[in-house]
Amino acid sequence: MRIHMVARKMKLTKPIKDFIGAKIEKMQEYADNIVWTQAIVAVEKKLHNAEVIMHVGHQTIKASASSSDLYSSIDKVMNKIEIQLKKYKGKTKSHRAHKNPGFSDFSAVVGPRIKVSVIKDVSSKPMNIEEAVFEMEKTGYNFFFFMDKASSQMQVVFKRLDDSYGLLQPLKK
Repeated sequence: MRIHMVARKMKLTKPIKDFIGAKIEKMQEYADNIVWTQAIVAVEKKLHNAEVIMHVGHQTIKASASSSDLYSSIDKVMNKIEIQLKKYKGKTKSHRAHKNPGFSDFSAVVGPRIKVSVIKDVSSKPMNIEEAVFEMEKTGYNFFFFMDKASSQMQVVFKRLDDSYGLLQPLKK
């Protein structure tokens, strides 16, 4: 997320930047798809103004607040943004619920959803089955994908329930 801060008729100090940044980062617990945020702070006579423009997903959220203290005006504007983000999150959840009414029936016919949680790069240097078993045991997996030295083909060695090892090799037709 990009954060752009602007100060008008005042100096934007490090504590003010940190305070605004912390408040904006806190907003990510309400919406994780915040693209960019612009915070504008200004002072006119004795009135401190704060305005926040936040682009979330495909929607832009705006809020502004004024008070005699800069920090309280920032708090007020962030409370307004928080309310709008909660409303936006509720709309997207309810919209998604109505968008695919028969999806659960479809997934029951097709099968469970497949979720890939780990992608591991495997060395493709040729090795024999003993070296592959050693590598498998070293990594702690139940299987290991390797290139066989003798046949130069990709094979899989796996550990069976009876503590023996199995080998999957491609079938030549």
